[in-house]
Amino acid sequence: MDMQPATRRSSGVLKLGRYIVRCLTAQPDIWLLFLYKCGQLVAVNLHEPVARSVGILDELFQAQQGLSPEPVGRSRDRERAGRPIAAIGSSPSSPRRRSTADGRLSHRAPSSVASSPDSVSSASSPDNDQYRGMDEDDTDDGYTDSEDEPFAYMTGRRFSSTPSCTGGSRTRRSSSGCGSSYISDTNSRRSSVAAGRRHNSCTDIAEVADDTSVGGSCRDTLSVNSYGMPQSGSTVSQRESSSFLPVTQPASAPASPVGSPVSQLLSDLSNITLDPNWQAIKSTVRERNAAMFNNDLMADIYFVVGNPGHTQRIPSHKYILATGSSVFYAMFYGGLADTKEEIEVPDVEPTAFLTLLRYLYCDEIQLEPDTVLATLYVAKKYIVPHLARACVNYLETSLTAKNACLLLSQSRLFEEPELMQRCWEVIDAQAEIALHSDGFVDIDADTLQSVLGRETINCKETILWEAAMNWASAECSRREIEPTPSNKRQVLDSALYLLRLPAMSLEEFANGPAQMGMLTLEETVDLFLHYTASNKPRLTYPTKPRIGLKPQTCHRFQSCAYRSNQWRYRGRCDSIQFSVDRRVFIVGFGLYGSSTGASDYTVKIELKRLGHILAENNTKFFSDGSSNTFHVYFAHPVQVDPELFYTASAILDGAELSYFGQEGLSEINAGCVTFQFQCSSESTNGTGVQGGQIPELIFYGPISENH
Repeated sequence: MDMQPATRRSSGVLKLGRYIVRCLTAQPDIWLLFLYKCGQLVAVNLHEPVARSVGILDELFQAQQGLSPEPVGRSRDRERAGRPIAAIGSSPSSPRRRSTADGRLSHRAPSSVASSPDSVSSASSPDNDQYRGMDEDDTDDGYTDSEDEPFAYMTGRRFSSTPSCTGGSRTRRSSSGCGSSYISDTNSRRSSVAAGRRHNSCTDIAEVADDTSVGGSCRDTLSVNSYGMPQSGSTVSQRESSSFLPVTQPASAPASPVGSPVSQLLSDLSNITLDPNWQAIKSTVRERNAAMFNNDLMADIYFVVGNPGHTQRIPSHKYILATGSSVFYAMFYGGLADTKEEIEVPDVEPTAFLTLLRYLYCDEIQLEPDTVLATLYVAKKYIVPHLARACVNYLETSLTAKNACLLLSQSRLFEEPELMQRCWEVIDAQAEIALHSDGFVDIDADTLQSVLGRETINCKETILWEAAMNWASAECSRREIEPTPSNKRQVLDSALYLLRLPAMSLEEFANGPAQMGMLTLEETVDLFLHYTASNKPRLTYPTKPRIGLKPQTCHRFQSCAYRSNQWRYRGRCDSIQFSVDRRVFIVGFGLYGSSTGASDYTVKIELKRLGHILAENNTKFFSDGSSNTFHVYFAHPVQVDPELFYTASAILDGAELSYFGQEGLSEINAGCVTFQFQCSSESTNGTGVQGGQIPELIFYGPISENH
């Protein structure tokens, strides 16, 4: 293979590349350190592709030097057999020692050094495969390393090569390449003859603790392995260690393939408190407390949470719990403190209890739709008001007509008046959807009576009757009795007399309640007489209809006009975008009619959010030729949440010319609600903020105190 001689610079780059590849191939753990320092814990295996790259670099390098290529494996085996183990912490540029026939080093450290307790020089050294392929001049890599700190450039820090302890008769040194070696000042140093054997780089924590505790104090130094990483048994200042390891919660590490080096490293990180110096890598009190979350370390109380047969044993720490809850404080430190090691909590779900503990330990709130009610319960039980407030806010943002009745029942139980008010707003405005929801049949009897007695609920009485019958059937099932008319009446009890049957039309009553067997004969006759007789009997049911909700109107134009050539339609769309600062329910729109006399119109109205149609209706209205607005409605009120933009659209078909609005406002206060308007890209007929169609938005919303 012919190759022109390269420059010295390219030769140096090639040597450096060959050196790096040798490192990665011979000692795969070194790439974990590299990724670790970059903050990338990636479970990939580079061993085989790197091994193939070694062969390519060998051929290029040897061809450049005028040598015949040699197989990588054979060269590595020859080097491994012929080179003795270098001393831990030796520099790559230090002279290489020769071994004798029996495997002993030809140099021996002076005996005076061996007797010093503060300094240890080892005659044994690891199998430094990372030095293979590097000549004496290969160390010119841009870094200046001292003799005792050869790997400072890899970690970006400077460590002493050995832990220095005073007053101790034994010093420990460990290496990722060769395991551990204990050197006594009374024994001669001997090198390991099994230079190629590799052991686990992790040191035994108990042994390290024993070594560091015997014989006095240790200076704030680090012992390093052959990769320049501190050993787990070494002491380290908080300032240094906080930059060495990332702050990771114990149980949050992702999974890795079983048996891979990355999985082992992640396992160590997920059990960070197993490190005897784990406190030093947590820079704040919050981080240190978070490391104790759901952790057996130093746990002095255990909770057995959940129903029998579905329990979970959760470790905790009394001090942390007592600082976050007055209930826990009384339980552990009060006058009647409980001294049991385990406390059973059968009325709380384990996931909700862990959410509570996560807040107390980590100052974090993680709520889920399926467990937010259970979390609210446990927050109320242990008097943690901030967590309870977060649960209520979460429920308010997820409140819809389909879950409003169930949330109303829970808010009554938890005594949350603000949440109750939000639920009532939804139920009043979207009563038909709320009463037909699946959750309505699961409410308690007191909440049922509140709904049936509600004055402002906005639906027909027949809807309330059907909802009451559905609840009675479900209650019979819960009591394991047949849902017969007599049993339904029994479970409804006094709630039956909250239904305003006389407010129904005669036809509705005759085709509904009168034929269901729920009423006595006397009640049925009296109700029919109430509808037909001039001398009406006295009834046990309320006769006054419910007042429901009063619609409110937001009018966005200050004046209207007409011209001989405006406002035309021809199938084009009039649209406007709007937002509100409080939750409202859009009932319909007000539209302008004909300016040339009475006319009938057909119209398609839509309400959209981000292009998604929330409601639409095809309807008609009659215009009498005046400049008044004419109302068109959706089948059901549509909930509009605050601080979001919605699009109101209308496509009219009728008389060619109509009135149109002008002098439009971009912001309008309607009662307690502020509306903001902006032009819509969907408007193809000229409607905008300043003028056009859709002069009014009709809505249900909060009423000002003046009204």
